[in-house]
Amino acid sequence: MHRLILKKIYTFSIIGGQRKISHSVGRKLCSFISSSSSCISKVCSGLRHKSRSASQTKSVKNMAMNMENSSKDLVNEVDHVDMLDASFDAYEGVIINIKNDMDENVFTALLQTSISQWRQQGKKGVWLKLSLEHVNLVKPAVKEGFWYHHAEPTYAMLVYWIPETNHTLPPNASHRVGVASFVVNNNGEVLVVQEKSGAFKGTGVWKLPTGTVEEIDTEFMEVLAFRQSHKSFFSKSDLMFVCMLKPTSLDIEKQDSEIEAAQWMPVEEYANQAFVKKHKSFDYIAKICIAKKDNKYVGFSPLLTTTASSAKKSYLYSNYQLEQ
Repeated sequence: MHRLILKKIYTFSIIGGQRKISHSVGRKLCSFISSSSSCISKVCSGLRHKSRSASQTKSVKNMAMNMENSSKDLVNEVDHVDMLDASFDAYEGVIINIKNDMDENVFTALLQTSISQWRQQGKKGVWLKLSLEHVNLVKPAVKEGFWYHHAEPTYAMLVYWIPETNHTLPPNASHRVGVASFVVNNNGEVLVVQEKSGAFKGTGVWKLPTGTVEEIDTEFMEVLAFRQSHKSFFSKSDLMFVCMLKPTSLDIEKQDSEIEAAQWMPVEEYANQAFVKKHKSFDYIAKICIAKKDNKYVGFSPLLTTTASSAKKSYLYSNYQLEQ
């Protein structure tokens, strides 16, 4: 009498309320179980005949062993399904890195699990860069809520906003244009802010309001200077204009989602901050602003310098002759 021992196959693992098993893996597992049941029925039927030869008995044992090994392989495949490979930027954003070919169903399952985890981590914008080889993932990404941001000859960039708020992702263009606002009141004080995100988060540095901003309640006076850096943002050029603005009110109403604090500060006090003194581009801009306040500003000329976040050379345009 021969005994055939059947082991139970555990197939699912739950993370964040979602199944880690992919549809393709599930189909393989179901197909395996279906075929295995058929084989088991045949084996059990055969075992009723006592005339089994030694070779047939060995074949049955090998079949059972192969079935057990196959079940382990499938369970291991399920257990290795995890989150998508990604990195994080300084603005609570996520950049997904798709390096290898991927089945659409597997990608969808991983994407859903990943977004669920990133939501719990407080992440915001998700950037999905798909090369031509991974164009099959565009459709499932769009079904999950992604939309097109921009495209180049070798890739398409899709984006997704996790919070239930209006997104603040920057729009695409051939150049990214930012503004540094030199807002001076009649008391000779400049408007300065501390930021909640980015390179200045938690540094305590007071800086001019900067960024790709919406309209603010001021009167435009003139452009004092501008900086240009090529291939700075997703291979696009970066332009930062220093604009002199006149406030229409001394009342400050800050944007709570991005600004930690805001206040009026004497221009000289702003310029004498250790951080400003340390970084040439900030020091140049501070001196230009002081010169303008003192009616000593005369126009544009290029000044080769670097930024606070990069050692790459860029030009700051001004006609103020700085002391060497």
